[in-house]
Amino acid sequence: MDEIKIREIRGAELDEACALFDQIWRFDPGAVGILGEVMRGYANHGHYAAGAFRNGTLVGASIGQFSAPGTGELLSYITGALPGSSHAGLRLKRHQREWAMERGVKRIVWTFDPLVSRNAHFNLVKLGAAVENYLVNYYGDMADAINRGDPSDRLMAVWDLEAAHVVEAAGNVPAVPSVRSEAEPFLTDRNGYPHRHVTDARTVLIQVPPDIEKLREENPEAAKEWRMAVRETMGRLLGKGAVVLGFHDKSSYVVRRD
Repeated sequence: MDEIKIREIRGAELDEACALFDQIWRFDPGAVGILGEVMRGYANHGHYAAGAFRNGTLVGASIGQFSAPGTGELLSYITGALPGSSHAGLRLKRHQREWAMERGVKRIVWTFDPLVSRNAHFNLVKLGAAVENYLVNYYGDMADAINRGDPSDRLMAVWDLEAAHVVEAAGNVPAVPSVRSEAEPFLTDRNGYPHRHVTDARTVLIQVPPDIEKLREENPEAAKEWRMAVRETMGRLLGKGAVVLGFHDKSSYVVRRD
């Protein structure tokens, strides 16, 4: 991890960050991607703009803005890193946490796709973030290669910067959920498709595909079934007051019903 250097970015480096985001998300021709003008406004007026550099080359970036006055909150607008960039994403988020705490921020929030298992593991296990609610088609139709043609359901991640388990995660102690003995499968994989189980268990496991982006390309029908199945299980449970305890074995959300 030592080869990656994290620092705030300004000026032309923000244009490099925009190009980097375009490279990662591959926006459709003519689509509005990440606007450089917006990023410059954030950076020049005290908001968060940082880059991850390897040997002087930008390999990751993160942009955030302060939320409403009095909330003590930062919205992490976007964070992305090129594949194989030596934990640049993790380094960026840890830098973001330290930067925010120096400015009195108590928590950072952002959204992520509940079907992307690696993001769930990163956010809930490596960072120790929690899930606040399930947002149905939050961004509407999205014009990029990763999300195109799929409803933009999202989970709201909440990072309590001073929580004990978050502090431990910052010291490389993963926030691993304790799967109670009564936990039972609620949604599992069966031959690439979601399979729902009938259970009265208070603590349940909701599995997601190992690689939803690949599945969208190879089997769009299955990908759509996963979207609806996770919405109708985890989305419904969270709407009734259930709590996501964490992410287990890089595959399943651990959810405790209310």
